Amino acid sequence: MFSESEYRASSGIPTLLVLLIVAIASFGGLIYGAQSANVLILVAGSIIFALTCVAFGGLFVIQPGDAKVLVLFGAYKGSIKTPGFYFANPFLSKRTISLRIRNFETQKLKVNDLHANPIEIAAIVVWKVVETAEALFEVDDYTKYVAVQSESAVRAVAQSRPYDSHTDGEEALSTHTAEVSKALQEAVQERLAKAGVQVIEARISHLAYSPEIAQAMLQRQQASAIIAARYKIVEGAVGMVENALEMLSAKGIVTLDEERKAQMVSNLLVVLCSERSTQPVVNAGTIYQ
Repeated sequence: MFSESEYRASSGIPTLLVLLIVAIASFGGLIYGAQSANVLILVAGSIIFALTCVAFGGLFVIQPGDAKVLVLFGAYKGSIKTPGFYFANPFLSKRTISLRIRNFETQKLKVNDLHANPIEIAAIVVWKVVETAEALFEVDDYTKYVAVQSESAVRAVAQSRPYDSHTDGEEALSTHTAEVSKALQEAVQERLAKAGVQVIEARISHLAYSPEIAQAMLQRQQASAIIAARYKIVEGAVGMVENALEMLSAKGIVTLDEERKAQMVSNLLVVLCSERSTQPVVNAGTIYQ
């Protein structure tokens, strides 16, 4: 594996001044040698001027947010991440790589969740290159590698969790956003570590049931919501009936036998749990007639 190392390049401004002085002096020597027909001065001036022109190729600039990876005849020599104007061996190959933060959004993937329900899912991955040598030499194209591995991680996370939670404590894609985002980030980072890439954030950008089951799942969600609401209504009604019976007994307002208690409980539950307004019935006789 390639490990990133720092290349210590010379400052470009002093080198540029020296090269300009040498270039001017050698060009002047060329003119003088041509005018004086001095072959030695002419040849020396030509060689120095040619070498100076080659040396100018060693000057390069690193913009903020970029890095240079230096390679000499196929051998990795190091990387420079600090912006500035530098001079290095002109025969070094200087490849630019961006260190800026990038966004990547996966396509809408059709996968099966933990309960084998087909869903559509997409995610946004925020990433940047932190190891330039690994990014360039460990994988063929690190941008494509990020795209493919991100989609693979999204599929794995989607298949390990249900769309909706049906039991207490079960992590679901639709409800446990923070936990799913953390798991997705860890899954993507695990796949991209060998490419010198750091995943800053990963979150779901699209989540829905597939069209062929969307209507059925909507009805299922509505039924679950109705059942949950009914359960709360009944739970509250039972508490109110119990409280009413206790208050009647404690204040001695009326004494009811078990049969009348059962009838009263039934009537109160009907009144409290019914969706329609109840019509009162006036009993003109005794409570037993």
